[in-house]
Amino acid sequence: MRADDLDHKELLELDPHAGLIRFAGQRALLLDAVAMGLLRKYLVENFGLTAARTVLTQFGFAHGWRMAEAMRAEFTWDSDDEWRRAGTRIHTLEGLFRVASGSMDLLSETGSMLAASYEAEQHLLHFGRADAPACWMICGLTSGYTSRSSGKEIYVLEERCMAKGDAACRLVGRTREQWGDERADELGFYEAKRLEACLEVSLERVTATLKAAEKKLRAHRRALVRVAPDVAAPLGIIAESATMRQVVDLAVRVAKVDSTLLITGESGSGKERIARLVHDESARAAGPFIAVNCGAITETLLESELFGHARGSFTGATQDRAGLFEAANGGTLLLDEVAELPPPLQVKLLRVLQEREVRRVGENRSRHVDVRVLAATNRVLGAAGAGGALRQDLYYRLKVVELHVPPLRDRRDDVLPLARVLLADAALRMKRKLAGFAPAAADQLLRHEWPGNVRELENAMERAAALARGRRVEVEDLPEEVRLAFPKPVPTTGAVRPLEDIERDYILASLALNGGNQTRTAEQLRIGSATLYRKLKAYGNGTKA
Repeated sequence: MRADDLDHKELLELDPHAGLIRFAGQRALLLDAVAMGLLRKYLVENFGLTAARTVLTQFGFAHGWRMAEAMRAEFTWDSDDEWRRAGTRIHTLEGLFRVASGSMDLLSETGSMLAASYEAEQHLLHFGRADAPACWMICGLTSGYTSRSSGKEIYVLEERCMAKGDAACRLVGRTREQWGDERADELGFYEAKRLEACLEVSLERVTATLKAAEKKLRAHRRALVRVAPDVAAPLGIIAESATMRQVVDLAVRVAKVDSTLLITGESGSGKERIARLVHDESARAAGPFIAVNCGAITETLLESELFGHARGSFTGATQDRAGLFEAANGGTLLLDEVAELPPPLQVKLLRVLQEREVRRVGENRSRHVDVRVLAATNRVLGAAGAGGALRQDLYYRLKVVELHVPPLRDRRDDVLPLARVLLADAALRMKRKLAGFAPAAADQLLRHEWPGNVRELENAMERAAALARGRRVEVEDLPEEVRLAFPKPVPTTGAVRPLEDIERDYILASLALNGGNQTRTAEQLRIGSATLYRKLKAYGNGTKA
């Protein structure tokens, strides 16, 4: 038999009842090319480029060696040379690459010219253009096959690579002696000791990272205990108020199912934190959590950002690129400020939610995605979809479950616990030892309305941590709008307080804020000094000009 006689129809056997696929007489598996690309991405990100290349090269070598043995046992070849040349043919039939016409022999002077290399394609997809050859597994695969079929150690390296921007990948096979010292470092990826060294270094790096994370966590806990010893947040969210406890309880319950969730609430109220809680408590917790602000990206870029694009689909699209829906596959995608989506994209989003498929810009085929979509908005939505900004059909598709996050002014019981936790975080970042708030400062935090919600509180705590002179935060360390805050008249006994009592409290608070200076207090209250003096005398206060 000759290498050119190999054909899919003869090599591929399908047994749907037994769940078996055989290729060239051996049991085979169908693996998604993108999944292999994600494996490469995971190896590089978690173990480093050197370790990833070593693992994939040596895995390819073992696979190629095994394939050569299977081809030897399965077929009777016209010659050993045909058996060796069959390697390039069989790998082409497996879908790994396409070989240029007349370029089948790796051991020729020019080697083999490969086009449509799946490995180069996946490297470009996940990492962009490379600085060095990237067909690591293919090189290992062809090395293993050629070494077994030729009876001597052959090492295949790339002279050119599509991942670097070359028109095609050129693979050349030589013995170690023929390669010499020029590319000795690349030959090291075939050595077992290189793999052991890489894994050892990777293990040390992971261990060091875990130790650093544990140290940071211990420091955070110490800071939290020092500033907020009574704060309990088992799910990572402060929920002392009844309304917030209801929100957290609903979020945990809805996390167990894959339904689309619409999160509403004022800007800065913690919608993204609730979305992350839903992700963390769901079966998708091990997958990615990706958030995108739909109002922060222009319409032309947002479509590409969400759905991806094909190379050449528009000016600047120099390579294929997966969108955020594909990047979040197996996880959760949060569409923040979803009401800001342009109408054309709302139609496409609706289709994605219904069909669970995305189509990249410039392509005519759809790709299946397994993503849970969460949407958030600070607009008041109703049947009209925020005054017509959101399509009615999209609104109802997003609102399978709606979860409203109350503003901070409606959950006063959360203000001080939240402030203590945020102060502990800020103090830890700034390496400052703070023990909490002075009573007057804590009182002012409760007086303020917090129109910016949790985000405003976080900024206020960062300012306080930076300006505090001692171990406690004083009133003067707080932002001006917090220092000037006065309490709202809230009926706490079931009856409305008399206006005279409210006026008295307000005047006395204003006087205290001005350090007892009656002249300045009268000017701010826009009343005469004599009027203020008379009122203070009625309250039983002394006079101080």
